[in-house]
Amino acid sequence: MATGRCLCGGVRYEVKGRLTPPVACHCSQCARTSGHFAAMAACSTADLAIEPAETLAWFQSSGDVRRGFCARCGGNLFWRADPGDETYVTLGTLDRPTGLSLSAHIFVGSKSDYYELRDGLPQKDDW
Repeated sequence: MATGRCLCGGVRYEVKGRLTPPVACHCSQCARTSGHFAAMAACSTADLAIEPAETLAWFQSSGDVRRGFCARCGGNLFWRADPGDETYVTLGTLDRPTGLSLSAHIFVGSKSDYYELRDGLPQKDDW
């Protein structure tokens, strides 16, 4: 089980099931929502309990993708493809210790030019 929240605490969540090995996404949408790349791990949407969700808002960032964030503090919390049964949680919002380690980098062809990837993890140009 994992727990997490946004910066102000207006959105808290609990993952009752397993989180997938996390990835770092370097696509331009993740960069614009997080200010850098986004590190995320997926869980079954059925295993995600969001309480309270008083400030949770969803933004349709592309045709089949929604991003969940806190409307009060702006915390970037979730990524969900519709239709789909998985929700990705942003690793920085998880309570520590997480016990997780990055497994790969995705969309590296879209990454910005101000940093290098030198950690030896697999790098993919797409999903």
